[in-house]
Amino acid sequence: MPTSYRLPAKTPVAATPIAFVRAIALAYAQRGLSPAQALAQAQIAPELLQRDDARITAWQMERISEAAMRELDDEALGWFGRRLPWGSYGMLARASNGAASLGVALRRWCRHHGLLTDDIALALQADGPVATLGITETGRGITPALREFCLVSVLRNVHGLACWYIDSRIPLLGAQFTFAAPPHADAYAVLFPGPVAFGAERTALHFDARYLALPLRRDEAALCQMLQHALPLTVRQYRRDRLLVQRVRQLLGAPGPLPTSLQTSEQASPLGAVPTSQSLPPLPMHSAESLAALLHLSPRTLHRQLKEEGATLQGLKDEVRRARALELLHRSRRSIKQVAAAAGFANEKSFIRAFRTWTGQSPAEFRRRGERGNG
Repeated sequence: MPTSYRLPAKTPVAATPIAFVRAIALAYAQRGLSPAQALAQAQIAPELLQRDDARITAWQMERISEAAMRELDDEALGWFGRRLPWGSYGMLARASNGAASLGVALRRWCRHHGLLTDDIALALQADGPVATLGITETGRGITPALREFCLVSVLRNVHGLACWYIDSRIPLLGAQFTFAAPPHADAYAVLFPGPVAFGAERTALHFDARYLALPLRRDEAALCQMLQHALPLTVRQYRRDRLLVQRVRQLLGAPGPLPTSLQTSEQASPLGAVPTSQSLPPLPMHSAESLAALLHLSPRTLHRQLKEEGATLQGLKDEVRRARALELLHRSRRSIKQVAAAAGFANEKSFIRAFRTWTGQSPAEFRRRGERGNG
């Protein structure tokens, strides 16, 4: 299993709802078979299926899913009008792996999925800064008792594969589902970290569209290795984020909450843009804790992943503050005190000290030299 999505050795957390195991048991019942052997392989006691509050670990979910898919020879586990024999989703992965970018690969995957079943249709849209991967239910419709498990699994499948293609975590700006909130709705914070909405018009995932331009990083050998242990991509969250530095920089430079899937391109500030309006609010005074919460990471993970990308949080803060200050000094007539506040400094003195460190001159000297050059 590639180390990029192997979890560290620690006490397993039981977070997967037992409702998904019940759905697998129903797939067996539809075929007149017993799930007893699959439950035993996953070390799931049959009596747990009667407990609405029961949860299982990711390892148990992987084991029972693989056992059921092989025994039923159906990777869709009874969701659709016809079986998807073992290897069907692997075939889609192979067909998309030669794409030049993630966007091309996902569009190809969605199109080819329609060749396997017409009960759902998948589509990828990129509207400004937000990409949306949505599911439309068509055809005969999915069995109501299997509907939640089907939609959740398909989205987790394609999201996990997308992360693997580019060897990067793809954080979600939001996830929405057409069904009502289930009793185990709290588990969705683990399944789909980010804002989750139920009773929506469409089932979909929303994420930063910049990931679509990243090239695929997997060759045929890596694909063959992954397909031998593919289920962790669906069950477990990917770790590394190749756009983390850019996303942190954007948060530091754009006051306000993260963009949501409902924001338009006009509402989302371009990366690195520095507004010059006189009503410009100050930069947010983010700590590692507040940034980590917005990014759905722990502070320790945030620092570690930034280090892996050759950056530090303090360095990014200085970079964003410096860019804001230079822009305002050059393009506006704000006082030094106002520029200091807009750049996120508590007082003018600390701003002047930091500015000298960045440029070797005071803010006033920088402005005067700029004016002479323009004159």
